[in-house]
Amino acid sequence: MEKVLVTGGAGYIGSHTVLSLLRSGFEVVVIDDLSNSSRESLVRVQTLAQKNVEFVHASLLDETKLKATFSAHNFSAVIHFAGLKAVGESMQKPLSYYQNNLISTLNLCQCMTEFKVNKLVFSSSATVYGEHATPPYTEELPLSRASSPYGQTKVMIEQMLQDIVKAGSLQVASLRYFNPIGADQSGLIGEDPLGIPNNLMPFVAQVAVGKRDKLSIFGGDYPTEDGTCERDYIHVSDLANGHVKALQWLSLQQQPLYEAFNLGTGSPFSVLAIVKSFIRHTGVDIPFEIAARRSGDLAAFWADASKATNILNWQCEYTLADMMKDTWHWQSKNPQGYQS
Repeated sequence: MEKVLVTGGAGYIGSHTVLSLLRSGFEVVVIDDLSNSSRESLVRVQTLAQKNVEFVHASLLDETKLKATFSAHNFSAVIHFAGLKAVGESMQKPLSYYQNNLISTLNLCQCMTEFKVNKLVFSSSATVYGEHATPPYTEELPLSRASSPYGQTKVMIEQMLQDIVKAGSLQVASLRYFNPIGADQSGLIGEDPLGIPNNLMPFVAQVAVGKRDKLSIFGGDYPTEDGTCERDYIHVSDLANGHVKALQWLSLQQQPLYEAFNLGTGSPFSVLAIVKSFIRHTGVDIPFEIAARRSGDLAAFWADASKATNILNWQCEYTLADMMKDTWHWQSKNPQGYQS
């Protein structure tokens, strides 16, 4: 049985991916500093999968603990989620983002080299296409200057990984996400950001459950159909499955390589459309107001994910209605998130 190290595996996308890995027959070790996640997520993943997950409470900045983790296990591959990820916060704290995201990835690659682990699935982002790319985004577009320090760390990490591939034996599948939402259909695991949510759906869900008074929609004057930002929203369980597909594909590869794959539905929805869909599919009203634009936000982007379909044999199975219902199932069962 293959053993996989998942960095940041207690987080939102990480925990769903760990569940998908366990259900697909992998052994999993998670390393996470819990700075924006909860240990409880993995307790619940174990319940759902009826399998154990070994957990290491550490930051990738801690080289001693990271090296000890590699030394204690024979990993066949790594899935790398760990990193700071809030666009708005990165505009205010760029130094923290560059220090955390870049150095942690370098430390990880150093350990992978030392312990001869050469398969890596990297959690990237559609932000690597920059501010001026025309949607739908395809993987052939060049890496461009991102609109935020968060996005720029993804660009720089992709560039670093490409250079490491050229110089050695590393095999990398870089998965460029669009906008993950929803939750596992069980309602046991979902998105539980610490503090004020930076993304749309957890904010909507917290308003719906009465934790917050209203939703602020950042910008109503974008050059889109209804003036609000348009995004490619993807169910987190589809996204998690994409990581398993990428890992299975990497296991068949023999030579050093770097391949990027978009993971999205290819169908953009505006912020207002998402709010209206949530109300329609849950029956819960969402008070909202139009606020000033948020620094770093783009008007619209969505994916061409045909490469992932053709090469990884991956495609989305969940609908927008599923995303709304599963978000509400999670939040209504867990009004205070993992503290419920």
